[in-house]
Amino acid sequence: MADFDELRNMVSSFRVSELQVLLGFAGRNKSGRKHELLVRALHLLKSGCSPAVQIKIKELYRRRFPRTIESLADLTAIKSSVFSLDNNLSTDSELGSGIAQSSSSTSAPAQPSSPLVSPVLLHETKPNIEMQEASPSIHPVHPDVQLKSIPFYDVLDVLIKPTSLVPSNIQRFQEKYFIFALTPQQVKEICISRDFLPGGRRDYIVQVQLRFCLAETSCPQEDNYPNNLCIKVNGKLYPLPGFTPPVKNGVEQKRPGRPLNITSQVRLSSAVPNQISVSWAPEMGRNYSVSVFLVKQLTSAVLLQRLRNKGIRNSDHSRALIKEKLTADPDSEIATTSLRVSLMCPLGKMRLTVPCRAVTCTHLQCFDAALYLQMNEKKPTWICPVCDKKASYESLIIDGLFMEILNSCTDVDEIKFQEDGSWYPMRPKKESLKLSNSQCTKVELASQVQLPDY
Repeated sequence: MADFDELRNMVSSFRVSELQVLLGFAGRNKSGRKHELLVRALHLLKSGCSPAVQIKIKELYRRRFPRTIESLADLTAIKSSVFSLDNNLSTDSELGSGIAQSSSSTSAPAQPSSPLVSPVLLHETKPNIEMQEASPSIHPVHPDVQLKSIPFYDVLDVLIKPTSLVPSNIQRFQEKYFIFALTPQQVKEICISRDFLPGGRRDYIVQVQLRFCLAETSCPQEDNYPNNLCIKVNGKLYPLPGFTPPVKNGVEQKRPGRPLNITSQVRLSSAVPNQISVSWAPEMGRNYSVSVFLVKQLTSAVLLQRLRNKGIRNSDHSRALIKEKLTADPDSEIATTSLRVSLMCPLGKMRLTVPCRAVTCTHLQCFDAALYLQMNEKKPTWICPVCDKKASYESLIIDGLFMEILNSCTDVDEIKFQEDGSWYPMRPKKESLKLSNSQCTKVELASQVQLPDY
């Protein structure tokens, strides 16, 4: 019970950043206010805390209070270290005095070491030992970090695998250097991929891409920049993306995390290596990693073709979804017997050409795949335009039933589904009214024609 109370006190002392790291490590939701995060973190302890989570809590607490002795065991370890240090000092002192005596007879003899550690020595030595214990050497040089794949880039090679950005001293700003070299084949691939873009700009389709993320191994990480980030490629400052306006007043501005194309500043030579200098301000409880990849940029047209190559989802899936939605609920007084669906894309307000939606979506309404990919090529959000939920590229499917409907009726923009999965087109009321008026006019004209008398 004492161990539980100790862990609870540690968690209660955490700030928002530590709580988010802990919840992310445990695979829990790490968004919300501090009170909500704290409740979730304390719930981890109540529901039976795994040894890995307990170690993470103690690790975060040590970083939060590096000079705090957490238990008697820590004090014992410190004392034993001090004893060892004292013995080493006395040995060195005796050796030094022997050398001094051989060189000069006026040197003072070495003082014998005391068998007990004085309080002064413990006080003077303890901070150094604690700083060593709190040093970031516990972080692996190459953490097992996975970055989220970006649909518009194919990774061709890893030039620098994810590497921890670990502070090497107590300075406010840290700086690390990274070196990578290109092979002759990689240089050739980059050079022949040079292309002219709209507006007269020239860029490379095969690129050297620099990425930053949190050094978390619980799940694939999104691009995330450290505070006060400054990058130099081969001694030249690299311009970072601009800050996004804050959602609320008083909230600190942040740069949108995304991969950085540094190809224009890379030496395209297999004989001369490239150097990257990264400067940043460390944050308590948040560790970052940096990596460099050789990638090939893709267009929305390529992604659309890949989506088509995955195949069209069988129409029976959509029919089953229709029947499920229109099944009468015995607890409901209102029974839904039909379902109206538009054949217009909610993005461009035009008729669908390639109807698709995410497998995670529960609605029947589709959006146009070509337009959706074009919009995400310009500004990647991957949000479903129908339900505003995540609709990643990997989860997109082309709906076979809607493809059948679009091919069979080209003159309507809306259809209605029945309980059995069948459908029929919804004709505009104006057309029906025009048709009825036309029929009435014909009848009136026929009645006005005078037949000849025989």
